[in-house]
Amino acid sequence: MPNIINIQNLRKVYGTDKKKQVVAVDDISLQIKAGEIFGLLGPNGAGKTTTMRMLTTLLLPTSGTVEIAGLNLVTQEEKVRTKIGYVSQSGGLERSATGRENLLLQAQIFGANAKQARVRVDELIHALGLEEFVDRLVKTYSGGQRRRVDIALGMVHRPEILFLDEPTAGLDPSSRAKIWEVVKKLAHQGMTIIMSTHYLDEADALCEHVAIIDHGRVITYGSPAELKREIGGDIVILRVSSQAVGHLDTQKLKSEISGVKDIIIEHGELHLVVDHGEQLLPTILRYCDSLKIVLSSIALHHPTLDDVFLQKTGRTFEQ
Repeated sequence: MPNIINIQNLRKVYGTDKKKQVVAVDDISLQIKAGEIFGLLGPNGAGKTTTMRMLTTLLLPTSGTVEIAGLNLVTQEEKVRTKIGYVSQSGGLERSATGRENLLLQAQIFGANAKQARVRVDELIHALGLEEFVDRLVKTYSGGQRRRVDIALGMVHRPEILFLDEPTAGLDPSSRAKIWEVVKKLAHQGMTIIMSTHYLDEADALCEHVAIIDHGRVITYGSPAELKREIGGDIVILRVSSQAVGHLDTQKLKSEISGVKDIIIEHGELHLVVDHGEQLLPTILRYCDSLKIVLSSIALHHPTLDDVFLQKTGRTFEQ
């Protein structure tokens, strides 16, 4: 598939005094293919929303170039807006109106006459399964219901690309699952979706490619499967006392236990990247016992995106 978005050296700096400047987005370059679900993944404050606001023409970049559906983001912003839909974290619904009334107004703002607006809104209500609550006042909606109508609002004008900024933030598991269904359905219909999220499982489940962002920079990019394969093997997590960690020679451990490829120390835990974790566990336990290292716990799991982030930054998402 061809690229529908090309981002080169995108940067956003706040402030004119060089000593007090804040670099929110720092030299991001990405290519996003038409028809895919693309994730901007990172902890809160990483620069995801700032990037989203620039890509949706709501914030002027400090420097860099962006091409969206063949259009220059800065010089052709009016045309870009006809190609994109945007659902912000806070949403845009009028709480004292019904969902249907919100959608009809949005359709008319985009130039539809009354009949065209009704037809389009009915399509969206059916497509996103809003029938049960769309004629109630928005202020009576649950969080998940409100987000589904928010998504419909961003699709009224039939955009090629839909931007979703933290679409499931603060929702309960059931509501999150319903939003996931909506996103998958839209992608199956051929829409390009760019979503920001700080939920690792969300990016893993939905996104064909992700860019992991930290402190305004892309620290790694690829499909979730590719990124996890880069770590290689399994992760063995040993929880020991901080004193024991301080005395442990990690280089010696790597050399004496064949199959240990990398060791990351994080808050009293040793994260061992290993080949064939199940087979290596007895050897690791015997080694710890020979050094009289007391383990408070041991765990084995397959690599996750959190492990990718830990390996790239030296800290977890939670930190």
